[in-house]
Amino acid sequence: MGEITVGLLTGLLFGLGLCLSGMADPSVVLGFLDLAGNWNPTLLFVMAGGVSVAFIGYRIVLGRKHPLWAKSFQLPTATAVDAPLISGAAIFGIGWGLAGYCPGPALVSLASGRPQVLVFVVAMLAGMIFVRWMRARPRVTIATASEA
Repeated sequence: MGEITVGLLTGLLFGLGLCLSGMADPSVVLGFLDLAGNWNPTLLFVMAGGVSVAFIGYRIVLGRKHPLWAKSFQLPTATAVDAPLISGAAIFGIGWGLAGYCPGPALVSLASGRPQVLVFVVAMLAGMIFVRWMRARPRVTIATASEA
């Protein structure tokens, strides 16, 4: 089975899970973030379920020599807590809190045809493109008087 097919099936399964759990509905997410109002703990249970399944799944899968449809595992190696990580997390959190969407549920919610979802996804993609553009630009350094 090809990588594209596996990716497609995994994405469909993830999207179905988001829909069944209610995470594609921004009011559920915003209800979870509303600690002072009508708090909705649904997201907490979904996250606990996801972390539990991932914990067990990683233990089983990483016990293998290689994935089923790849030659080797591709695990992240970065461990630095730096300015891009902190600023990216802050921007993500602000966007999530304002709109009630993160990337996965936003893409799933495109099927609803609601204009606000399309606006969110376009803005999200524009932000991703802008960051890649900024990182690809050559760095400019300012010479000090002693270097001139």
